[in-house]
Amino acid sequence: MKNNTWQLQEAKSKFSQLVEDAMNKEPQIVTKHGDKAVVVLSFEEYIKITKPQTDLVKFLRESPLAKVTLEITRGKDTPRDISL
Repeated sequence: MKNNTWQLQEAKSKFSQLVEDAMNKEPQIVTKHGDKAVVVLSFEEYIKITKPQTDLVKFLRESPLAKVTLEITRGKDTPRDISL
């Protein structure tokens, strides 16, 4: 097996080492019944892969729909009667 791959039983018994390797080396793969099950990675690496590439305001400004004007009107009708 690759140097960063752990069988589940070994990962459980050496969890501290698994975490250290994930923090200081590279993401660690844990297998279950020979199949890849999960990846343990450092928090910094997690932030890198989950952080959006742009912020929401920039995304909306650069959207192809940014120049579309919407005419939003609200009906002047009174709400329907309900019995309580």
